[in-house]
Amino acid sequence: MSRINRRRFLGTSVAAAAAVSAAPYLAQAKSPNEKLGVAVVGVRGRGGSHLSAYLADPRTVVLYVVDADEKVGQDRCKKVAEKQKGIQPKYVRDMREAFRDDAVDIVSTATPNHWHALVGIWAMQANKDAYIEKPVCHEIAEGRALVTAARKYKRMCQVGTQCRSSQAVRDAVQFMQEGGIGDVRFARGLCYKRRKSIGPKGDYPIPGSVDFNLWSGPALFTDPRCTRPQFHYDWHWQRLYGNGDLGNQGPHQTDIARWGLGISVHPISVVSYGGRLGYQAEKHDDSFVDAGDTANTEVSIYDYGDKCIVFETRGLSVNDSADEELNKLFRSTHGNKIGVVFYGSNGYLVQASYSHCIAYDKDMNVVKEFKGGGDHFGNFIGACISRKAEDLNADVLEGHYSAGISHLGNISYYLGEPNKVSADEARKVISGIKSLDDNVKTLDRTIKHLTDNGVDLAKYPISMGPLLKFDPENEVFPDSPEATKLITRQYRDGFVCPTADKV
Repeated sequence: MSRINRRRFLGTSVAAAAAVSAAPYLAQAKSPNEKLGVAVVGVRGRGGSHLSAYLADPRTVVLYVVDADEKVGQDRCKKVAEKQKGIQPKYVRDMREAFRDDAVDIVSTATPNHWHALVGIWAMQANKDAYIEKPVCHEIAEGRALVTAARKYKRMCQVGTQCRSSQAVRDAVQFMQEGGIGDVRFARGLCYKRRKSIGPKGDYPIPGSVDFNLWSGPALFTDPRCTRPQFHYDWHWQRLYGNGDLGNQGPHQTDIARWGLGISVHPISVVSYGGRLGYQAEKHDDSFVDAGDTANTEVSIYDYGDKCIVFETRGLSVNDSADEELNKLFRSTHGNKIGVVFYGSNGYLVQASYSHCIAYDKDMNVVKEFKGGGDHFGNFIGACISRKAEDLNADVLEGHYSAGISHLGNISYYLGEPNKVSADEARKVISGIKSLDDNVKTLDRTIKHLTDNGVDLAKYPISMGPLLKFDPENEVFPDSPEATKLITRQYRDGFVCPTADKV
């Protein structure tokens, strides 16, 4: 829809807008035809940032607040109304009610991961543009379906990898791609981020304000019980809903790694190792079973032929890390390290934060620093107005490839989870895998991290995933039907995410 047609449409949609209790908006807004109607789906946590972004942009007005938790949704509605000077959005539990409204132009979602793809596909099928938090999908097949839907329905679809709009990162990537640190073929992504145990696995009540049928959506229904003590947020660490930190923090850093290396395709192979380790020692109880089932320590190696990405997740304490090279590059020996290191023939480039990058020479002397943030939501809104997908800084296809890195790594880990190995056995396996990284050195640093945190690897050994070949074009594992099955998942009736050929 062109901007002129959109204005004409909005100008004739008074009745529709009134139906969503936006009568105050129609009465008070100075220039209603300039506003794009927004529905935000999933408004707790990160969803609050979505609301703030649209409230701050003069080109948008929030018409719907959607959440399966009525208490959270109603509270957000009140706060939005206050900031929109009395313009009251409508709260609904079921997003499909908002999608049926022609006054809605944009759907923005920060639901749990298991909902991401279906929200986006339903929205685009209803002729809405979509902003989807990372990872853009819960499985690889969902990502391909999203890309197909965006192209088929000619919708703007932006992924919440906001570093794509960071001036620091954009300038650093350009500097590197122009030869700033020489030839670059290898990048290491880090999520050294302390994550404590989410508590013992058990049978916990679901909050009374939550419609668990709608909250579960595409995921298998586990009502009437919740197996984690904290209902909200800790779903990240249960694979039915989340993807662990490889799929939570990882898509930010692997997206930057791919971007910097100039990779716009899936890898040709992957292998992962790690485990959910250390929480028994944390609780001083060998019988303790943490409610999470994703890895809190995980290393994944992605081979692209002439290039390579390694992603490392550490969830135990990262204070006083003995990783000397990384300590120098990140200028820190204490606390979390989240970022990317590019290894060039003439030096290094480090993404040290969302708005700060540093280039070093081979002796680790600072060559150049890059600073500055960006407006990722603003970029998306601008593309919704221009109707040019090339204006998007993080198009859904890029989001699909970056989410795919997480999913491929987890598939190797999940298949290898029963395969417990000693440190020496792990070294034998890893030393036989060809990579641009020093695989044994990375493994040894990981083992030291675990033992420094009191993990008895003789009692709680790491899991070694299989080295899996991947067909990037057909998005299957040609030698592993078992792995290919994990490209998708089982859905519930009424919440089936369509495959790419059925969107």
